[in-house]
Amino acid sequence: MSDRPPLTLGIEEEYLIVDQESRELVTEPPADFAKKCERELGDQVTGEFLQCQLEVGTRPHRTVQDGISELRSLRDGVKKIAAEFGYAPIAASTHPFSRWRDQHRTEKDRYAGLEHDMGRVVGRMLICGMHIHAGIEDEDLRIDLMNQVSYFLPHLLALSASSPFWEGDDTGLASYRLTVFDAMPRTGLPDEFNSFTEYRRLVDRLVTAGCIEDGTKIWWDIRPSDKFPTVEQRVTDICSRLEDTACIAAIYQSLLAYIYRLKCRNQRWRLYPRTLIMENRWQAQRFGVTGKLIDHGRGVLVPMPDLIEELIDLVGPDAEALDCKRELLHARRIVAEGNSATRQRATRAAEIENGVSEAEAMVAVVDQLIADF
Repeated sequence: MSDRPPLTLGIEEEYLIVDQESRELVTEPPADFAKKCERELGDQVTGEFLQCQLEVGTRPHRTVQDGISELRSLRDGVKKIAAEFGYAPIAASTHPFSRWRDQHRTEKDRYAGLEHDMGRVVGRMLICGMHIHAGIEDEDLRIDLMNQVSYFLPHLLALSASSPFWEGDDTGLASYRLTVFDAMPRTGLPDEFNSFTEYRRLVDRLVTAGCIEDGTKIWWDIRPSDKFPTVEQRVTDICSRLEDTACIAAIYQSLLAYIYRLKCRNQRWRLYPRTLIMENRWQAQRFGVTGKLIDHGRGVLVPMPDLIEELIDLVGPDAEALDCKRELLHARRIVAEGNSATRQRATRAAEIENGVSEAEAMVAVVDQLIADF
């Protein structure tokens, strides 16, 4: 459709930096490390709340392939610079065994403010995520599509989950990251809004009351960006492998195109109560691609492989039009072979089976993540 919003993609990833010898997180990298990253990668790399973290972000791109190509270049740049310091980056939403109490905050006014406002809650934020912006110029359309695509956020979370371990323990969850993040205020699914004006009234009310400075302090799973004319999905863990990132970007872009196509036919995706979507969010957080989600139309739990086939049938024509059908179909491989959480657990189990210690097995998990990067 010629009048379809551009749906340009901008992808942000947060990485953990580990010491190549100990595989522990680098608690206090020298200032030269950050300076070299900024010098060689420019404003597309920034520090994060903790000194052991880096964030990269692509420019807006019309196609998934172009976005992933730039992201690959950014990953290569971070990897090369890290190696010069004896470090290595990993793309996982939690470190398998390093402790949050051992980490040091990055010295920035924004992060000092967060620490003041949140107390101990923000100190535990030893987590990394992946955010995908989709360009939608029309403000009310931004809200309309956000309301409807929220149904599918648990599907994206299940595919992306990469945080099964916390401080050396198997949490039993595919995405422990959200357990940590949900301790923050203004997280989870957003409210349902009838217009962008209604959304702005909510933000302005919080600002006027003195609770937040601006909309960037609202950390919903999906939100209208306060900086760009985009709808930003934030529910996903960071994917250890770039091909998984490409798949999730393709699904997100294709879903928005599909929902817009419905709108052009005077149709829409049904909006379900927040509690029902949050139940699927929990199922995805707990089990990842090995579990089931509720098909809210039928009211039954459906295995992830079946849901992915239905999703492919649903948005396949849109993925074709957006030239990301190949990336969409990669979802079949994720549900068949497992996401990052699945692979991390398999590596640990195989090492234990071979007779190594628990500590050595967890080092092997970090090695696998380094290789995946």
